[in-house]
Amino acid sequence: MSTPKAPKPVMPPADGSKPALPELVAFALAIVWVIAIAAQVFLSPDPVFTGPLAMLMLFLVASLPLALLWGVVTTSRTIRALRDEAERLQISVDAMRQAYLAGQQGGATSQPQVEKKLDEIVAAQRKTETTLAMFTTRRDSTLTEPSADRKAALSVPIKHSNDEQPLLALGTPAEDMRAPLSVADFVRALHFPESPEDKAGFRALRLALEDRKSSRLIRAAQDVLTLLSQEGIYMDDLKPERCRPEVWRRFASGERGREIAPLGGIRDRSSLALTASRMREDPIFRDAAHHFLRSFDKTFAEFEKNATDSELADLAETRTARAFMLLGRVTGTFD
Repeated sequence: MSTPKAPKPVMPPADGSKPALPELVAFALAIVWVIAIAAQVFLSPDPVFTGPLAMLMLFLVASLPLALLWGVVTTSRTIRALRDEAERLQISVDAMRQAYLAGQQGGATSQPQVEKKLDEIVAAQRKTETTLAMFTTRRDSTLTEPSADRKAALSVPIKHSNDEQPLLALGTPAEDMRAPLSVADFVRALHFPESPEDKAGFRALRLALEDRKSSRLIRAAQDVLTLLSQEGIYMDDLKPERCRPEVWRRFASGERGREIAPLGGIRDRSSLALTASRMREDPIFRDAAHHFLRSFDKTFAEFEKNATDSELADLAETRTARAFMLLGRVTGTFD
């Protein structure tokens, strides 16, 4: 039986020599500026620019706008080249993924070639990765005092006043002055912002990163989500099967194996195969995945004590929980 062939990817033309509209406008402004300066110098009835200082001022006046226009042209070309490169890489990843699926369905033996192509694409993507978000350090004045409707997501340690060691007069630590992270903010932070305009998502993420306990899980989740995206695996594309809150609570109480098998609701074969392959071949990915699973296990056990069934269901819909389900199935947590 012949193997179905994946469609050949149609790459966008990498035409970096054709000037764009901002570049044409910048060139036109530069020509107008040069003509204006030349007319002022040669057609002026009075020789204003005499002496070395006047000539230096004339040179600065003429060259600074040209330098700014050249910066605009260079920036425009760089942005256009990066966009073209990102589009070509995305098309290549999609084509390789379709070829991988086609090879599985047809029983083909082209697995090594597909994996080689995927590794080449991942290596190219790693060279063009940039930081996607910057987090501000502004503190919300409305959160300096805890309120009744802001239930803490994680348990707060109780400090006794009859400690044997007296407190030193060095001021109150910043962690003691900060209100505990609420359940709503914790769950929202685990889902991460939807877009650069998601102010509520970035606010919740900033508060979670300021919390010592939740920040470990947030950073571990960021690492694995970034590594999974290099394989073309995005949590928004996964549609896990829903699980009852009772099973989540059994997981928090320490049960493992088939008793909590419904938690492994990810059934996407392509994502499972790509993740398993990366776990075998990439020790960095393997260490990051195990660190994330340990952090999720420890933090969720503490979160479950304060969460209602509806709040557990909301957490199960987050991108972090979906990454836990995916990596849990790959590592055999639910076997």
